[in-house]
Amino acid sequence: MPAVQRSEFLLALNQVANERGVDVEVVLDTVKNAILAAYKKDHPDVELEEYSATLDKNTGEATILKGKKDVTPPGFGRIAAQTARQVILQKIREKEKEAIIADYKLRVGTIVNGMILRFAGPNIIVDVGKTEALMPIPEQIPNEKYHLNQRVAVYISEIRTGLKGDEIIVSRANNGLLEGLFKREVPEVAKGSVVIKNIAREAGARSKIAVFSNQQGIDPVGSCVGQRGVRVQAIIAEFGGVEKIDIIQWQENAKDYIAQALSPAKNVRVELDKPSSAKATEGQERVAHVFVPVEELSLAIGRDGQNVRLASKLTDYRIEIEEDTTASRLDRDSEGASKTIKKEEVKPVEEKKIEEKKEKKEEKEAASAKSSDPLRQSSSEASEPKEIKTEVPEIPKEKKDESK
Repeated sequence: MPAVQRSEFLLALNQVANERGVDVEVVLDTVKNAILAAYKKDHPDVELEEYSATLDKNTGEATILKGKKDVTPPGFGRIAAQTARQVILQKIREKEKEAIIADYKLRVGTIVNGMILRFAGPNIIVDVGKTEALMPIPEQIPNEKYHLNQRVAVYISEIRTGLKGDEIIVSRANNGLLEGLFKREVPEVAKGSVVIKNIAREAGARSKIAVFSNQQGIDPVGSCVGQRGVRVQAIIAEFGGVEKIDIIQWQENAKDYIAQALSPAKNVRVELDKPSSAKATEGQERVAHVFVPVEELSLAIGRDGQNVRLASKLTDYRIEIEEDTTASRLDRDSEGASKTIKKEEVKPVEEKKIEEKKEKKEEKEAASAKSSDPLRQSSSEASEPKEIKTEVPEIPKEKKDESK
């Protein structure tokens, strides 16, 4: 006689299918396979290829057929029921994982908020909502510290096959995370009025991002920075403040673009190498010679060459930085001329001060001489200031002569 299942069992299957997001037909096929597995458990000598199972959707009645003959036993027993239950749960888990993987395949290239669950050796397991994702060492920021239950924004980079099936790989070092954060924080970028042309990033150290807008009245750099830097500061805070972000405006002119990319260095002069032949290949390396004033060299190169390295990645040019000798010579000439002018201006002033002091001293001496000898007053007024010095000590001698 056929084994009649309780109608509540079918309702439970429908509930499981809705909760797990799995199609009901998939669950029914799984139950049929479980019934055959349980029958094989009780009858190990049979070949399942000759048998089939049916399941009534309405009543939940299960039937085992050999060809067209009904061979359903009166009951499966405890072992058979347990086997059927395990197979059902296993199959449902597999189908559920397939549905989740299919969902996350559509979300590759986006950012999600996750929480660090545990550490699997050097790798990090992140809870991304419906499932867990793996963040291997190359996708981690080198100088960033992670701890359990830490909430982080991650970039879904790919889904690859691992030892336990398909794995979702997330990243904190990918350029896509920076782009996704700008889309989240800057409405103009999310709407498309401000376009991110290129990103050069050294995760955990520094990043350069080139932005552009073809709509009038929109400042692409100002939109990304925000009022008082509130937007870009929110993105920097997402990286724990360990990464600096330079936002520059993309230029169609290569020279202007390279000069912008070398920011914060200023007053740079760019010269581009011409192709060696008219039939230059597309893969030929492009070279730019940049002449920088001496005082701007350290800013243009950056610490350990970081600034020029990021600018090269951003512009796709090999940048060779040289000292701008022309500007240095002009500066030296102008500095020397200014020193000469200052010297010529200062010298007369100093001499004038000396002469004024000398005249004042001579006037005092002359005044003292007049007061001591009224008879010599007229002669002292007629004499030059230089002769006053010689006349002052002669006064006592004349007095002695008069006394005689």
